[in-house]
Amino acid sequence: MTDRFDHHVLGIGNAIVDVLSLTEDDFLLQEGLAKGSMNLIDTARAEELYAAMGAATEASGGSAGNTIAGVGSLGGWGAFFGKVCDDTLGQFYRHDIRALGMTFDTEPLPNGGTPTARSMILITPDGERTMNTYLGACMELGPDDIDEEIVADSAIAYFEGYLWDPPMAKDAFRKAADIAHAHDRKVSITLSDSFCVDRWRDEFLGLINDGTVDILLANEAEIKALYQTSDLDTALQLVQKACPLTAVTLGEKGCHVINPDGITTVATKPVDRLIDTTGAGDMFAAGFLYGHSLGLANETSAAIGNLAAGEVLGHIGPRPQRNLFQLVQQAGLI
Repeated sequence: MTDRFDHHVLGIGNAIVDVLSLTEDDFLLQEGLAKGSMNLIDTARAEELYAAMGAATEASGGSAGNTIAGVGSLGGWGAFFGKVCDDTLGQFYRHDIRALGMTFDTEPLPNGGTPTARSMILITPDGERTMNTYLGACMELGPDDIDEEIVADSAIAYFEGYLWDPPMAKDAFRKAADIAHAHDRKVSITLSDSFCVDRWRDEFLGLINDGTVDILLANEAEIKALYQTSDLDTALQLVQKACPLTAVTLGEKGCHVINPDGITTVATKPVDRLIDTTGAGDMFAAGFLYGHSLGLANETSAAIGNLAAGEVLGHIGPRPQRNLFQLVQQAGLI
């Protein structure tokens, strides 16, 4: 086993090309969309919604893929497992990940097969995003796509909760988690969104309670949904008993870091102008997990996560436009 990936993050998730469009709340109502939700759609609905949307911008996305891009911007080394088709969008996605210096060697589906996934992301004036996702090739990610050597050489194997929707991906998740723990590596999962939690609550709780998950990431709505409570303090106390380390993001208030020793709040600086919340949670994950992989204090890792999240709030798109390592250096966090 080499040290090539030591102290860094492996992301396992849905490889999705984001199609982002600014819109009004009336359009969501017209299309019958719940604001802030992530909806799984079929090919016909994807084409219908795309035709109804306004001008759009394409960008490589997917929760775990965004996080790995953030790790790269922080100066870290990362890898990604995700399934694309060898079509135009799939080639675009692979190029974006590799151009960041990240490893992405998952075998693509042949061109002409199931297309690369895409998500139509509608951004309202308050910066909230409503996602409509066609999973396409993502549905084909399975255990055979898990490279044991890369998992073993990764300080943290990070899974997105959205990965629980494609059936074969669950087996891939469990295989990678077993490999990671066999090599004394950490396993992390993000709950992704409260609608995802509603679909898979019992299974997520099982992963946490049986020790599969070492580091849990969530926002306030997701952690409340997980424990089916409207009281944040209750949810925090419950997760404190169940998971070794949890970070719960609070938007403009920063985040809570929870471990058996206590609950710590780490404040964040307000952004000058909120444009788009797409990718903010993914960037927090990049900063928090990368900091943890370096052995930094939980509070420092959370501060790096807050800073990375703040960067993407100020522009359209889920990935940083400024060098996060330089921002972190300027803030004196590394």
